[in-house]
Amino acid sequence: MKAVTYTSTGPSDVLQYGERDEPHAGQGEVRVRIHVSGVNPTDWKSRSGSGAGELARAQVPNQDGAGVVDEVGDGVSGLSVGDRVWVWDAAYQRADGTAQELVVLPERQVVPLPQDASFDLGASVGIPALTAHRALTVHEGGPAELSPGALHGRTVLVAGGAGAVGHAAIQLAVWADATVIATVSSHAKAELARAAGAHHVVNYRDGDTAQAIGALAPRGVDIVVEVNPAANAELDARIAAPNASIAVYADSPGEATVAIPVRPSMGKNLRYQFVLTYTTTPASKDAAVHAVAAAIADGALPIGAEHGLPVTRFPLSETAAAHDAVEGGVVGKVLIDVA
Repeated sequence: MKAVTYTSTGPSDVLQYGERDEPHAGQGEVRVRIHVSGVNPTDWKSRSGSGAGELARAQVPNQDGAGVVDEVGDGVSGLSVGDRVWVWDAAYQRADGTAQELVVLPERQVVPLPQDASFDLGASVGIPALTAHRALTVHEGGPAELSPGALHGRTVLVAGGAGAVGHAAIQLAVWADATVIATVSSHAKAELARAAGAHHVVNYRDGDTAQAIGALAPRGVDIVVEVNPAANAELDARIAAPNASIAVYADSPGEATVAIPVRPSMGKNLRYQFVLTYTTTPASKDAAVHAVAAAIADGALPIGAEHGLPVTRFPLSETAAAHDAVEGGVVGKVLIDVA
């Protein structure tokens, strides 16, 4: 089968396209013929590593993907050959990501994909949507699992509303009936955030951002989905409602620490929650997968430029270029056509 692998960490040219032996499903496992593989920042960062270094075994990159079940192992009861599916965390602590024609995964990591949902969508929801779900459910007294109406009466601020996680956070929050404010850095990205469903969009390069958000949310913001805590810590403390949660899922290059305004945060009893989808509890991950699957079924997570998430495509043989595009900050979602 065709696959992309690397045997040492480093720049994208460590990725090699070629042939690999076909895997087979074992006990409790499912083999998926991947049609589309999704690329996230975590994929190129894992491949890059902390510097050049040899790996103990060849690694196939990419966590997310979608395709069709073509083999099931003993003990698998919820999936059958021919089922359309999406997969999550394929390459986490495993050598087999989705940049290959066939991938074998535990049944838990293979989720049915409705007939009316594209493989592109299935390959786009893993890391971004599961991260967004966790960020939206850390609020004290809030739901552990999103559903329609679960965030009714809440105001959510999504920083970086034109990114993949921001896009998913907007869509999930709207699906759960929150009022959503997104911040962006340009008028073009503002249009993307609006297309995703944000009720209000603030360009933080235009005027006083805190004042603009305060006018939209006079009692404050209940949940902040934060992509740049170092730059936004003071802003978040100003616009947060009492007892709000600030969920941090990323940092900026070169910003390893965050200076939190202590007294303003104490005065409002703010909660800072750091989020990494890989290491959430099994209960939190299961809730996220269940909610994202329900949102897909409800048609609440569409992608494409008209829905605020432009798609850039590459063939499997150009996976290195796909990684470079994500590392370079391309707006939208990068997908790889495998099948």
